[in-house]
Amino acid sequence: MIITRTPFRMSFFGGGTDLQEFFEENGGAVLSSTFDKYVYVTVRHLPRFFDYKNQLTYSKIERVGTVDELEHPMVRNAMKLLDMHELIINYDADLPARTGLGTSSSFAVGLLNAFHSLKGKVKDKRQLADEAIYVERVMCNEAGGLQDQIAASYGGFNRIDFDKYGYTVTPIGITDRRKNELNDNLMLFFTGFSRFSADIQSDTRKNIRKNNDTLIQMKGMVNEACSILTNELRNLDEFGRLLHDSWLLKRSMGSKISTDEIDTIYERAIKAGALGGKLLGAGGGGFTLFYVPKQFQKAVKEELSDLLLVPFRFEGEGTSVIYYVPESFTPEEER
Repeated sequence: MIITRTPFRMSFFGGGTDLQEFFEENGGAVLSSTFDKYVYVTVRHLPRFFDYKNQLTYSKIERVGTVDELEHPMVRNAMKLLDMHELIINYDADLPARTGLGTSSSFAVGLLNAFHSLKGKVKDKRQLADEAIYVERVMCNEAGGLQDQIAASYGGFNRIDFDKYGYTVTPIGITDRRKNELNDNLMLFFTGFSRFSADIQSDTRKNIRKNNDTLIQMKGMVNEACSILTNELRNLDEFGRLLHDSWLLKRSMGSKISTDEIDTIYERAIKAGALGGKLLGAGGGGFTLFYVPKQFQKAVKEELSDLLLVPFRFEGEGTSVIYYVPESFTPEEER
């Protein structure tokens, strides 16, 4: 039996510039961090007592004879990619899906990590990220960028740069004291709304040319954000104000990115003392992140008391195997 734990990510700046249609011509850059909320994947071989060959448990239970019969496209294609058979797969998570935290990509990375481990193999962070990108973007043909799989696999507080040759991951050189100060000034709220990221990403992709200048501006904000974080002489409140500027740019890119309800929530938080914020992910709903100086956090919490406040801490491990018991398994065709 294998159990993997893979973190969720929050993207601060540069979202949208990780779309291949954009970065192959203009380059892309994203600043993001993983945090201590996780996807857990359990994988083991199915005992041969049942009239089905594979069982998958997520929001529903699938029991099928062949891999091709699985309805879940990502699991079906991941099993095909790595030639996996006769499995029990269980998905569990600390936070709900379709909420802007890269849930599906964290699942993909954790699942592939578990598959390799079940075969007695160890894959590095880049290999897992690349395979997850291939499964989701190529095999499943799902719209979206490339940052989620990379962040989930590597973990930590990173700058990810994209160009036509691939991507590079650079950890941000920020002290623990400053990172903790930033963490303490961030408040994460669940709006209760959920959406399919791929639907919003498809709309964003259609408008790449139209929004090219805006995306270039958003890419430039990654440089400024990194400068704020790494320069101890700069006030971290500048990070919050830059978040506000970035959100104004992002919400101008498409009608599906925000809603009247989200705009109202954002305005309420700003009036209560938040310096800036953003929806996490492609937009449309889910989790909203605000930068709030400590003296205003009580007021913001009271103003948004109708929403769920989710405490969190940054994490730096990325996907990992937290339980490993090897199994002997002979494929059916070899018995």
